[in-house]
Amino acid sequence: SRSSRVVEIQAQMSERAVELLGLPEGRPCLLLDVGCGSGLSGDYISEEGHYWIGMDISPAMLDVAVEREVEGDLLLADMGHGIPFRPGMFDGCISISAVQWLCNADKKSHSPPKRLYRFFSTLYTALARGARAVLQLYPENSEQLELITAQAMRAGFTGGMVVDYPNSAKAKKFFLCLFVGASGTLPKGLGTECADEEPHQAKFTNERTRFKNIKGKSVKKSRDWILEKKERRRRQGKEVRADTKYTGRKRRPRF
Repeated sequence: SRSSRVVEIQAQMSERAVELLGLPEGRPCLLLDVGCGSGLSGDYISEEGHYWIGMDISPAMLDVAVEREVEGDLLLADMGHGIPFRPGMFDGCISISAVQWLCNADKKSHSPPKRLYRFFSTLYTALARGARAVLQLYPENSEQLELITAQAMRAGFTGGMVVDYPNSAKAKKFFLCLFVGASGTLPKGLGTECADEEPHQAKFTNERTRFKNIKGKSVKKSRDWILEKKERRRRQGKEVRADTKYTGRKRRPRF
């Protein structure tokens, strides 16, 4: 039946999302499930020995989760209003098929970029340093992907899009894999072995240099700051002196 197929796909995506979180072995973690619905992803998280809190905008879906006696705690909330938890509380966050809804303006007062930024900036705060968020989503088009990733970067995340089975119309899945603090290596998408890796792995670790002042800044006039500036000018096709070990070094005062 259609519903059991949906449940099966949901289970596979939850499993993949948790795998992409790269959680430490052998210790229970506390995860946030955004758009948790009836708690299907939560079942998998519980099976793996972790704890979770799920938030969803639909009271009907949460009622189903309560009826199913899921093990996680549930919260009725709109992710576009932000993540209402204290800083550093979660060891990771997953979200299955939910984040693309923030791109729709359902009410006159809704601004998708603002709602996305509110979501990502409060999520960034609610995650422990070194944690990841893995958000599986169904983007309508590349503009939506750009909008979503741009707001995630603005909020301080690094990371990028992991695309599983990029060459399959049916199995292709997008996972926005975000890092808090230390930038990890972006995991490889499944089914990409034979494909050209690069175009599918939308990395934005370097793009973030312009937002670095907000968090983890390259201090003005520091070596990193100078190298970033030179790199930018090179990309603009300007003539720039080669980098050497003396780049960004202070000169000794002359006597």
